[in-house]
Amino acid sequence: MKSTDPERTGQPMPRKYHAAMRMRMVSGRAKVAGSVLAIVLAASFGTAPVAHADDLDDQQAALNAESARVQQSLEFVDANIAKAAGDLVVYQGQLPGAQQALLEAQGRVATAVKEADALAARVDLAQQSKAQITQQLENDKQKITDTKKLIGQIAAQAYKSGGVPTNVALLFGSNDGGNLTETMDLANQAMRSQNAAMTKLTQQSATNVNSQARLAAVEQEIRDLKAKADAALEREKVARDDAAAKKAQVDKLISDTTRLNAQLQAAKPGIQAQLQQVKSMQDAVAAEISERDRKLREAWLAEQQRLAAAAAAAAQAQGQAPQPYVPPVSNPRGNFGLIHPVPGNIPITSGFGWRATPPGTIDFYGQGGYMHTGIDFGAPCGTPVYAAAAGTVFSAGWGNDGGGNRVKISHGVINGDSLTTVYYHNTSVVVSSGQQVSQGQLIAYSGTTGNSTGCHVHFETWVNGQAVDPMNLL
Repeated sequence: MKSTDPERTGQPMPRKYHAAMRMRMVSGRAKVAGSVLAIVLAASFGTAPVAHADDLDDQQAALNAESARVQQSLEFVDANIAKAAGDLVVYQGQLPGAQQALLEAQGRVATAVKEADALAARVDLAQQSKAQITQQLENDKQKITDTKKLIGQIAAQAYKSGGVPTNVALLFGSNDGGNLTETMDLANQAMRSQNAAMTKLTQQSATNVNSQARLAAVEQEIRDLKAKADAALEREKVARDDAAAKKAQVDKLISDTTRLNAQLQAAKPGIQAQLQQVKSMQDAVAAEISERDRKLREAWLAEQQRLAAAAAAAAQAQGQAPQPYVPPVSNPRGNFGLIHPVPGNIPITSGFGWRATPPGTIDFYGQGGYMHTGIDFGAPCGTPVYAAAAGTVFSAGWGNDGGGNRVKISHGVINGDSLTTVYYHNTSVVVSSGQQVSQGQLIAYSGTTGNSTGCHVHFETWVNGQAVDPMNLL
């Protein structure tokens, strides 16, 4: 029965490798086009500067830190908006890396396609070589058959001619088929023909054996190439799947970035109105503190002048020269000796001063940022909050200035310097307005009330009616 196995018949195998490759290359081109579009779309968004870390975990940690910084910079903005702004920074920061990963994945696809194509071409060449060798073997078989037939014909012809004389018959001159010379000529002719045929048969057999060895080697090469081609196709599939996953990630980042950017832009007018309202309330608080401290300092100064005048009058009555009044030198740190309002192991998460709008986010303030008039301690909700110095509580409980549950303490005037401390965003307050408190006394528990994006204590110090960096007093 004739074999139908392509490897045994020597016929070229089906071009499944090339067919699969062409289909995958068409699909790959479509995916590449889609990723190029995604990268073009992504170019419309800015990216926040983050630490250039080699390790992906470090990069993600840097992005998370940047997100936290963005949210902290929006302390008096709605928490959901602040979270969206932080997420926007993270997505923008992740996008370049995701796009680079996509390009690298597409490069691996191209490499895999090239490798699979090359192996498919080698399989085709090996199949052609196998077909040629198989055909040569068939030809050699036919030649061997023909040569054997020729040898049989030579032997039969010799037999019909009376056979080749034996040595004994030649020696005694016995020859029934003719004279001795003719018999010898016939014998020589038959022997030469048969020897030539036998030589040709030997050569053809040797060629046949060599072709068989070559065929076995080619068949082994085909098997090896097929295994390599299958492995290359599998690598290509893995590379394509990876590229598709990378493209999906890029597409999602672009979609999320577009969505959040649109959400924030749409909310911008309302947020700016809210911030303006908060700023107005904060300005009112600042004016209240400033005016209160001004009156305290004026009253203190009047008292000091009164005391000085009384001392001068007493000295004059005793015939002594009166001493002129000398205002004290300002020394708030030495005057008040503040302690930390929270346990000492709690870190400061945001310092005093100007808070610039982080790159890549929306400037809701319209002036590139705002003034952070205190410091933030990263205290978990429910952490005890203590009075930084002894004084009188003049405001306690909920306020509409964005600080939620707050406590305001006046520490009076010492050596001409007035001090007020403020504690914002508390979960609860345990003191009341008008109450006298001592340094280190429990006044509240930390929280995230008011316009806050997470549990912390916002601590302010006002010296002579002006907000100053608490770190210069602690």
